[in-house]
Amino acid sequence: MAGRYSKKQLILESAANLHCQRFGLSELRRVQQEIREAVAPGQPPSIRYIASVLRKGGTRVDYEDRYTDPVIPDRYSSRLEGVLRFDELAAAEAALRSLDSAYRDYQADSDRAGASLVRRLVLRGRERAESLAANARIRQEKRMEKREIAGWFRVWLESPTLFFDWLEIRKQTEEFRQLFPSSAEPSGEAEDSAEAGNRDQP
Repeated sequence: MAGRYSKKQLILESAANLHCQRFGLSELRRVQQEIREAVAPGQPPSIRYIASVLRKGGTRVDYEDRYTDPVIPDRYSSRLEGVLRFDELAAAEAALRSLDSAYRDYQADSDRAGASLVRRLVLRGRERAESLAANARIRQEKRMEKREIAGWFRVWLESPTLFFDWLEIRKQTEEFRQLFPSSAEPSGEAEDSAEAGNRDQP
């Protein structure tokens, strides 16, 4: 069985055999147990991996952990699906601007479920960024970046109305400029500074 199918295929096949319309934690564990017994007694796929495979395969999965985005209902998916990205500072800022815009719209429409979902997404981003910042296997520069991003998410959760004013001030601080010089200085200024430096060279 293991030689004929990939792990992803085994997950999809096992899930199909359960004939479930949606998968919660108990159903995911049943899939995990079936694969453990069949091909991987020592290292079965994680619950998170199984949930990810099933979601990508079009299955409704009602499961969340700190490493996965909250389940996004269909009515919010076109605006919120895939928005939470923070591989670098610029991406994190863009994600927060998109999420903040959605949050304000949901609040204006008295859509508490939508506003709550945005906050859960930002909270998940903060938790994931904190986890990455504490991961010793990640190089120091990236860990500092993730620590900074976690702080952004934390401040937004505490004061969303003041966040972008705070962010502009934060990006002008000496600490930020020293930690992230390429992000703190616009490209035009960087080029001008480089040219000036070249002119000063003997």
